[in-house]
Amino acid sequence: MIHYTEESIETLDWKDHIRTRPGMYVGKLGDGSHLDDGIYILAKEIIDNAIDEHLMGFGQKIRITTTDHTITIQDFGRGIPLGKLIDCVATMNTGAKYHSSSFQKSVGLNGVGTKAVNALCESFVIQSVRNGKTKRAEFSRGTLLKSSTIISTSQRSGTTVQFRPDKLIFGNYEMIKSHLIALIRNYTYLNVGLKIIYNGEVFRSQRGLADHLEGQLEETQIHYPICHFRTENWEVAFTHTTLSSDSITSFVNGQLTPMGGTHVQAFRETITKVIRSFTKQKFESADIKQGLRVSLCIRMQEPLFESQTKTKLGSTHINGTTIRLWLYESLAPIIELHFHQHPELFRALEEKIKHNKKSRIALLGAKKAAASSLKFSGKYNKKLRDCKIHHYPYVEDSDHTMIFITEGDSASGSITKSRDPRYQAVFSLRGKPLNTFNLDKTAVYQNEELHLLAHALRLEDARDQGVERVRYRKIIIATDADVDGMHIRLLLLTFFLNFYPEVVHAGFVYVLETPLFRLRDKNMTVYLYSELQKQESLAQSSKTAEVTRFKGLGEISPSEFRNFIGPQMKLSAVSTASVENLIPNTLRFYMGGNTPQKRQFILDRLRLSTHQ
Repeated sequence: MIHYTEESIETLDWKDHIRTRPGMYVGKLGDGSHLDDGIYILAKEIIDNAIDEHLMGFGQKIRITTTDHTITIQDFGRGIPLGKLIDCVATMNTGAKYHSSSFQKSVGLNGVGTKAVNALCESFVIQSVRNGKTKRAEFSRGTLLKSSTIISTSQRSGTTVQFRPDKLIFGNYEMIKSHLIALIRNYTYLNVGLKIIYNGEVFRSQRGLADHLEGQLEETQIHYPICHFRTENWEVAFTHTTLSSDSITSFVNGQLTPMGGTHVQAFRETITKVIRSFTKQKFESADIKQGLRVSLCIRMQEPLFESQTKTKLGSTHINGTTIRLWLYESLAPIIELHFHQHPELFRALEEKIKHNKKSRIALLGAKKAAASSLKFSGKYNKKLRDCKIHHYPYVEDSDHTMIFITEGDSASGSITKSRDPRYQAVFSLRGKPLNTFNLDKTAVYQNEELHLLAHALRLEDARDQGVERVRYRKIIIATDADVDGMHIRLLLLTFFLNFYPEVVHAGFVYVLETPLFRLRDKNMTVYLYSELQKQESLAQSSKTAEVTRFKGLGEISPSEFRNFIGPQMKLSAVSTASVENLIPNTLRFYMGGNTPQKRQFILDRLRLSTHQ
C-alpha cells in the first residue's frame, strides 16, 4: 500500500522542475528530426527575444552561428540591463514583458522561456552589452558557474547567448541545417527588412508573407495571382491552387502556430463571408476552402496560448472586441476592394469554387456508394487488428497509441503476435496500393483498400475537425526492406500527402526501421541496419559467425520482432517542414507519368551502380 503523507509533498527548485518535466516547457524532446523538436524550441526562445528587440525598433540584424551541438545567437538591440542579467535567465517569472510599455506585442510574456533554455543546456553563456558596458555569466544545467563584474567595452550594444542542449535530456540529437533555415526564413518573412545571418549566409525578405506563400507554392499551379494585404496588426497572403487540400500557415506575434487557433478560424469565416457577399451566392465553406493556401499573421498584446510551446492561439478577444469581428471588419473591405479592382482574378476564383462544388457532389456519391457496399459486405474489421486505447477520444495514455501499416498477411502476422494490444494496432495491405497521384478524392472511396485505411485511421475526421481526431498518435509504415517494400512506402506517402497532408505536417506519420541482417556467433546475437554495420560487426566477430539477411518482415519471428516494436523501436519521422515547397514537383517527378526526364534519371543511376 502506498502511503500519502506530508512527506509525499515535494517542492522542486526551478531548474529541477524544468529538468524533471521538460515537456511542459519545450513540448516533445525529439532527436532533431522534426522542426518542432525541443532543440529548435530552445533556439526559438532565444531568437524570439532578439525579434522582440527588433520590433521595438532596436536592431536590424541578428547573427546565428551553429556547430554540431552548439548554437550562438547575437542581437544588436539595447542589451539586457546589466544589473538584472542573471535574474533574467535564472530567476523564474522574471522579465520585462509583463507590462506592455517595454514590449508591446511580444510572444513571451511569462518570464519562462530563457530560464527553460538555461536549465535544459549543459552549457549556457550569456553576455549583454549596454551603453558601453558589459557583463557575462556562465551556467551549466541552470547552475551559475561564474559571472564577470560590469566593465567598460567598445562593443556594440546587444545580447549574445551561446548554449549547448543537454544530451542527458535530448539524447543523441542532431541540429539539421534545413530545419534551422526554415525557422530563420519564417522570421524574415514576418519582419520585412530584418537581416539574419546564419553561418555567413544572409536571409531577408522584402514582401513579407507574399514571399512566404510563394516559397510554399513553388512548382504548384495557382488559379490567380497571390492576394497580399498588410496592416500594422495583421498580414495575410492567399490564393487557390490545384491541390485537393487546403492549408493555412499561421503566426501570432511572429510565433508559428501549427495547430491554428482562433485567428485561423476568424480568417476562414472572413473569407467565406466575403466571397458569399461578393457573389451573392451561398457557396458551401468546403467548396471555398478546397485548394486554398494561406499565410496569416496577427499581432496582439498579451496573446493567450494553449500551452507553453505556443502551438495554438486561445485568445478570443482583441482590442475590446472578438478576434472574429476584429479581423472581419478590418480585412473584409480590403479584400472586396481588391476583387472590384481585379475582376479577372475574381472570375478565376469563382470558377475554382464552382469546380470544387462539382467535385464535392461527385465525392459524396462515391462516399455513399462505398459506405453502402462496405455496410453489407461486413469487411470493416478484416484489415484491422485494433488496440484497446486510441489517440481520440483522448485518455491519459493516448500518446502511446500507434498503428503499423504492413505489407501482406505474413508481416502483419509477426507484428500481431508480438505487439502490445493495449497501444499497438495493425492494418494489413494485400499488396501494392493504388498510386493516387493526379487522382481526385473519389479514388479513395472507389478503392476499397484505401477507403478501409482512411476509415481505420479516421482521416476524414482529422481533416474536417482537426488532427487531434486521428485515431492513433503514430501512423507507422512498416514495409519489407526490398524494392517492392520501398515502392509501397512511396505509394502510401503519396496517398497521405495528396489527400491528408495535415496529418503529415502535424508529425503523425513515421517509417519503421527494421534490421537488414542478424549476426550470430557463440557469444552474441546482433541486429544490423546497414551493410556498413554488417561489415564492422563481422570484423569484430569470430570466424564462425552466421549472418542472416532479412528480406521481409514475415521472416522475422514474433519473439524477435518484439525487440523492434518495443521501447527501443527505431522510427524515422516523415517531416515536410523544410521542403514543403518541393513536394508537388517531387511527387510529379517520381509518382507521375514516364517522362523523358524520369527515364534519363533511371538510366544515369543504373550506369552509376554498374560502375560501382
